[in-house]
Amino acid sequence: MNSQTQYNAQQPMLGIKNNTQMSYQCGSCSKANDIKPREPIRCRDCGHRILYKKRTKRMVHRNKEV
Repeated sequence: MNSQTQYNAQQPMLGIKNNTQMSYQCGSCSKANDIKPREPIRCRDCGHRILYKKRTKRMVHRNKEV
């Protein structure tokens, strides 16, 4: 195994922060859920498995190129 591809258990994997939480809204009961990476996608109140990502508050601007 190459030393560059070897995983070190003490260092976090690339692209995933340890304490990052994303906020989602349940599709059934509309309650807010904060979910960490690697956590099962399930509403904590009703158990529904369809969650919607909340919309960002920051303005998104796209340039049109013709």
